[in-house]
Amino acid sequence: MTGDTTRNGAVHPAAAAAAPVAGQGARSVPQQSPTPLGRLVATVERLRREVLEAQAAADGRALVELAKGILIGQLNCTPAAAARQLDLLCRESGTSRLELAADIVNQASRDHVSEIAAAFVERTGTDDPAEHSTLSVRLRTAESGMLAAASDTQAVAESLLTHALEPLGAVAVAVWTAVPDGSLALAGHAGFPSREAVRWRHVPPGVSTVAGLALRERRLVTLSRTQRAGLPSIGHLQWPDGGRMAVPTGTGGRIHGVLEICWPQPLAPQPPQIERQVEALAELCARTMDASAPGDPTAADALLPDVAELIDLAEGLQDPAVVLTPVLDPGGRLTDFRIRHAGSRFVDPVGRPRGDVNGALLLEAYPMAAAENGLFDIIERVHATGEPFRAERMSLTALVDQIPLTSVADISVSRHGAAVLLIWRIEDETARLANLLQHAQRLGRIGGFEENLATGEATWNAQLYALHGLPATAHPVRLRELPGHAHPDDSAALGRFLRALLRHRRPSSVNFRLQRPDGITRHIRVVAEPVLDADQRLHAVRGAYQDISAQHWTEVALAATRDRLAHSEAESAERNRLALQLQHAIMPPTPPAVEAPGMRVAVRYRPAETESLVGGDWYDTVVLPSGLIMLSVGDVAGHGIEAATGMVVLRNALRGLAVTGAGPGQLLSWLNTVTHHLAKHVTATAVCGLFDPGTRVLRWARAGHLPPVLVRGGRAEAFPLIEGLLLGALPDVTYREREVRLEPDDTLLMFTDGLVERRDSSVQDSLGHLVNAAAAGSGDLDARLDRLLAGSRSDTDDDTCVIGIQVG
Repeated sequence: MTGDTTRNGAVHPAAAAAAPVAGQGARSVPQQSPTPLGRLVATVERLRREVLEAQAAADGRALVELAKGILIGQLNCTPAAAARQLDLLCRESGTSRLELAADIVNQASRDHVSEIAAAFVERTGTDDPAEHSTLSVRLRTAESGMLAAASDTQAVAESLLTHALEPLGAVAVAVWTAVPDGSLALAGHAGFPSREAVRWRHVPPGVSTVAGLALRERRLVTLSRTQRAGLPSIGHLQWPDGGRMAVPTGTGGRIHGVLEICWPQPLAPQPPQIERQVEALAELCARTMDASAPGDPTAADALLPDVAELIDLAEGLQDPAVVLTPVLDPGGRLTDFRIRHAGSRFVDPVGRPRGDVNGALLLEAYPMAAAENGLFDIIERVHATGEPFRAERMSLTALVDQIPLTSVADISVSRHGAAVLLIWRIEDETARLANLLQHAQRLGRIGGFEENLATGEATWNAQLYALHGLPATAHPVRLRELPGHAHPDDSAALGRFLRALLRHRRPSSVNFRLQRPDGITRHIRVVAEPVLDADQRLHAVRGAYQDISAQHWTEVALAATRDRLAHSEAESAERNRLALQLQHAIMPPTPPAVEAPGMRVAVRYRPAETESLVGGDWYDTVVLPSGLIMLSVGDVAGHGIEAATGMVVLRNALRGLAVTGAGPGQLLSWLNTVTHHLAKHVTATAVCGLFDPGTRVLRWARAGHLPPVLVRGGRAEAFPLIEGLLLGALPDVTYREREVRLEPDDTLLMFTDGLVERRDSSVQDSLGHLVNAAAAGSGDLDARLDRLLAGSRSDTDDDTCVIGIQVG
């Protein structure tokens, strides 16, 4: 038959599949006696080939007959004349009847299939019309076969694979039906083993598959390797490394299912024209799956049965409901929804009557619904997939005089046949406030009650049952029964509360320990007020319980913390007092002047203003057995009793070491050893000098301390700094010495940093200010020291010690 071959002489795929089997009889192989089972297998295989060939021939004949019908209509001739005209056109054009029939149908229909064939030629730019003709034949033959088997989805799948998909290299095809609950049902398949098809006959909701991905995203999905994508599907065990295409099948904005195509090998990126062919096949498949396409949605008098039933359902609901039907453009694409019916309880947010909304387009009546991820998108998705949508407290926006007003509602959207039912419940203000009050009581652990004293009936809310540890079915505890549920020690307080409330009829409150049936004790506060009737008689009592256990234990913990803090403060004050007494015992603020051979020594000591800042400043002046006079001043780091005791250790250690006759450098080296090893965690600075009254030579050394200041003839200057690390930093330190010859009437000042240190100035600037002040001073030694101490610019609230030595 001419419809079984193409112009290039290619055999139909079904015949090609049978050719190798038929050729096996011509091979030179040893002949064996056929067994009964072998004869049966051969018979079944032969019958299968014959069925496939018959189906292919029937599909081809259907396409040829369709072309004949078009010629009859265009030429106004008889069927025999149309057949002769078709044969004449075949001979003149040199094409087969199948190819010519496809061209005639394309030119007459001008539908999506013909557009794809034309676009294929345009995009590939090929001059050979054979490719265009082959594509048209494939698509039209597949269309004929699908239309012939419209009621049999299994036959549709087989026709798709045989005529359109095998030439693209596909080996199997599955047609899925989308169920409204989100599941997928296998409606037809070809190329897959029967056992595999049985295993995949139903895919529950929520299971991620290739078809489910296409349905969820509502677009063509292409996977180069099924195994790499990690999405299981039918046949993934047979072709684990193969490619897949899945495209939703739908008409009029509704998705009826998914067409899934399987390749045995990895699938390379496909050109757009191949994707359009697959989409066209999905559209053809959707026509066979859509058994009840909706009529004209604008026709008010042509209600479908499912729409009429939905309107009746909307009228029986207690919530506002709207019935919507899709509005399609000439190409069959969804553009809007028409409001076919607004229920009797419908309340328009803008205030329009139902009559102004009925029959209007959704986006015309409510343009704000078109916002991204808004109400229109939700309705469109439900209409497409059939999966219902539920949401609580969703924001709905409407335009009132071009001003957007937003309300909160619970939304329900579901598809029923070709229509969509939209139900919403606007949040009532009273219900919203009651809901807020309920949450506030739950968060605050507050339970409300009201007790009718005339009837003895008590009403509790759910939170109060939870506070008492009682089930919701238990009898409420009346106020007079409350002492029996409280700790015995709280009976007196509860008695005063009840007398004030019931006898004196005035609001009252009480805190008590509630002993619950489960053995847990909670600290409760009850606040209640009397309710009087028209005759000013006590009618009822209402109030609230609050669980204050957390607050009670917080107050207990806070009281314990306050007690510990007060004890710590008392201990600290006692330690500071002892440190101050120790300091004053050893270092009196204004000791009497020391008269030594060849000099007069005066001291001024100013303790810190705050007892907690008692420091470790010290001074010492002593005449040694050798006749030399030791002058020293130092400062132990830190404050408090540790600094004071460290000062005592270092001062006495230096005085004891001085009797050895060693020089000031050696004395500081020994004192560093004492500080590092014997005084724990103590560091200090010091200046030590030995004055010889006979020669008036002062030998001095420093350990991190400020240098002395010499006042001579109305001028003052600080001694040059010499190296000297602070005491206690390292175990072994060597200190350098220097000698200075003093003149009669010279004044030498030795001091601690409390005299000069400022937070906003460097040490050098502060020392320079002291030098200037010392040079400007006059009078005797005591007056000079008092003036320096009074004019000190220090702001560190530290101890201050200054020694004045006047040479005779």
